[in-house]
Amino acid sequence: MDASDLLTLMLVLLGVLAVLGVAVIGFVMWRYRIPPRGLIAMIGALVYLVSPVDVLPEVLLGPIGLLDDAGAATAAAVFVYKLVTVKKRLEEAGVKGRRRPDQLE
Repeated sequence: MDASDLLTLMLVLLGVLAVLGVAVIGFVMWRYRIPPRGLIAMIGALVYLVSPVDVLPEVLLGPIGLLDDAGAATAAAVFVYKLVTVKKRLEEAGVKGRRRPDQLE
């Protein structure tokens, strides 16, 4: 296996991971009707996970370098979870959609 085959394999794996990540995000958005800011948080976490730029690089720190990646994924998950629970509570209270201040009585 020469360098071009290895590079091709790496690019294919990254492409498959990106498509899988987008599919999971799309399913979660559809299933739980997550607002756009949740989508931005999930895509931001996904980009940070696959980007070679890290706060704690894995090359230098080994497994400890995965802590910042886990933190980014956890922060996005908690943010989206809170969005979903707040939206569910509002829907249970009978509030649907956004209201503009001029529409309030």
